[in-house]
Amino acid sequence: MKIDGLLLRGADATKDDASTLESQGYDGIWVSETGNDPFLLCLQAAEATSTATIGTSVAIAFGRTPLTMAHSAYDLANYTGGRFLLGIGSQVKPHIERRFSMPWSHPAPRMREFVLAMRAIWSAWQDGTKLDFKGEFYTHTLMTPFFSPKPHPYGPPPVYLAGVGEKMTEVAGEVADGFFVHPFMTTRYLHDSTLPALHRGRAKAGHDSLDDFVVNALVFVAIGRDEAELAAARKGVKGQIAFYGSTPAYRGVLDAHGRGDLLDELLPMSKAGRWDEMGDLIDDDLLDAFAVVGDPQSVARGIVERWGDVYDRISLYTPYAIETPTLLEVVAGVRAAS
Repeated sequence: MKIDGLLLRGADATKDDASTLESQGYDGIWVSETGNDPFLLCLQAAEATSTATIGTSVAIAFGRTPLTMAHSAYDLANYTGGRFLLGIGSQVKPHIERRFSMPWSHPAPRMREFVLAMRAIWSAWQDGTKLDFKGEFYTHTLMTPFFSPKPHPYGPPPVYLAGVGEKMTEVAGEVADGFFVHPFMTTRYLHDSTLPALHRGRAKAGHDSLDDFVVNALVFVAIGRDEAELAAARKGVKGQIAFYGSTPAYRGVLDAHGRGDLLDELLPMSKAGRWDEMGDLIDDDLLDAFAVVGDPQSVARGIVERWGDVYDRISLYTPYAIETPTLLEVVAGVRAAS
């Protein structure tokens, strides 16, 4: 199990933080798309490192076209010497239509086509294949030498696709090289819904296992060395679980635990901006279903026991203040136990 670090502080701190994460022994470094362009932050992170993989977790596919995404990812694959991983996700309808001002429709089929279109574009650049992609959502049939990057020795990057619902998860298994497991995940939903969907997708692509496919997860952990630290960690994780639980697209995870009605309470609270109160609706049983909770060593053991036979690489999700030595103790514990 590889363990990756997250860049969270924005553009001004990217180089320093990336260098620090690599020196601390993290296998990879992920950049999210929130307040900054993730590809520019990946470029900065690459300049400050030499061995760690650098990737987007995630770049929003539907806020771009297959061509614009293909250009950024292909250039970064070359610039990093093959260390770049392209992680993409769909986002949700309000953000795509109202924040990005882009079209939204049939997200799973559209995403399938998006990835296939990117691969067709990369093949035109890397292998000289005639570009002739015609789909329901995207059409790419023009690529002249003037607008084509030169082939490079590293080729296109691996594509990891994020998802929660079974349709998007199945698409990931079919057309991607890896899958981002959303932090809003429980072992029950993973084994009952996510893994079967990935296997169905892999079967469509002619594969009978996940052996050559990367399952990558951002896992909730509530870590504390004493009761005060643990209480703060539990509160932070509960608040983030509540945030995700207010998203209608994620209701299936709550339904798997007979708690789908919680969405009906959380959604109006989110629309009213009552963010600080939402975490109070997450009880300890639900917290334990989503997160590994305890002191550093017990959390490390719990991660391996819960996820070690499924996840190929993980990042630790800590939506609360935590000291670096405490986090690194968990990392070391996971390495020792896995």
